[in-house]
Amino acid sequence: MAHTPSLLYVLFHLLFVFLAAGYSTLSEESLRALPGPGNDFNIKTGKLLSPILQPRVPGTPGSISVQNHFIDFFKTTLPAWKIELQNSTSKTPATGDRNIPFVNLIISRDPPWSTPGFSSRLTLVAHYDSLSVPEGFLGAIDSAAPCAILMHVARSIDAALTAKWEKMQAGGIDSEFEDHQGVQIFFLDGEEAFKTWTDTDSVYGARSLAAEMESTAFAAQSTFHNALSTISLFVLLDLLGAKNPTVPSFFMTTHWAYQKMASVEKRLRSLSLFESSAKAASPRAAPSKKVSSKKASSKKKTPKKASKRDDALFLTEADKTGGRWLGGMIGDDHVPFMERGVDVLHIIPTPFPHVWHKIEDDGAHLDLPTVTDWSRLITAFTAEWMELEGFMNTTQTSSKHSRDQKANEPRSTVDKSEL
Repeated sequence: MAHTPSLLYVLFHLLFVFLAAGYSTLSEESLRALPGPGNDFNIKTGKLLSPILQPRVPGTPGSISVQNHFIDFFKTTLPAWKIELQNSTSKTPATGDRNIPFVNLIISRDPPWSTPGFSSRLTLVAHYDSLSVPEGFLGAIDSAAPCAILMHVARSIDAALTAKWEKMQAGGIDSEFEDHQGVQIFFLDGEEAFKTWTDTDSVYGARSLAAEMESTAFAAQSTFHNALSTISLFVLLDLLGAKNPTVPSFFMTTHWAYQKMASVEKRLRSLSLFESSAKAASPRAAPSKKVSSKKASSKKKTPKKASKRDDALFLTEADKTGGRWLGGMIGDDHVPFMERGVDVLHIIPTPFPHVWHKIEDDGAHLDLPTVTDWSRLITAFTAEWMELEGFMNTTQTSSKHSRDQKANEPRSTVDKSEL
């Protein structure tokens, strides 16, 4: 019995090796060519982010506006992606007997030869609703920025998915399981509590969707028995966009996937492709105030030293082999899926950013270089998971993108006492 923990770890490690076998890394050329969002993350005019930066409490006009933003983007920019709405209603502690509508958006792309129940799906997730109080709360990190990041990811891999699947069809469809995988994005409603976070006053949309997917059975000859079982990995983004995040590995069962993402981060940093890093390939933003040429010259002679945190990793526990796994300590949209056996990779900073659930969680407090870095990292991880090496557009250079984000406002992060 004394050797049981070690044996379990070895078994988990062997499982991770098996699961990782279908994961294909991107070349340096592909990493350099990953597209940045450009002006699309501008907090005032950005095509992706700015329409989300409004109060979007479930059932309100702001919520409907953001839903339409997602739908219009995919219909006009990425028409090959399938858009589905999953609706539910629930009473809440703040609304008494009145039912509140919750609308989840499921946006997916599968191989063109796929039929229901045949393909697994990498599942990228963020909630789009915002707190009802304080009034006017925008929820930039929570979770407008993660939603914009996922839109950017979909746009960045779309052409590569087409190229890969067209090549597969031209050469005959390989029968191996890993070749038949798609990708889906969940924009979830009702994550926030209306009064106090409890099992029943939180994650309204996630609870409804997980239950519905579990009950949606496929034909007996299908590879997967229900919609829930098609989720190969549930990657949940939350509270992203503050400077200097620290994201631990929460689950032993998906630590191998965390390590894959951490490896991508290290490679991107080594290529000076992280804009929030002191080693970024080019300046991140112009000075906030105009200075005379004499003062500017003086500044060049005595540059400000970069903080050690500027080059600190976002994903800090790649080398973790045991100890404390915090997966059960944070309530979030993953819980209803995890309780049904879905593998979860939770990308959420610990400690939480200091603007969490405060009116200051707005566009002005986003660190846009950090948001851009997350978009590049999640894009690279998704491309590797979907085995898109050789299909990404390498005719562009990433350093030419995302350099015109000069409307960045003051931003910072401090510890938070609650997990």
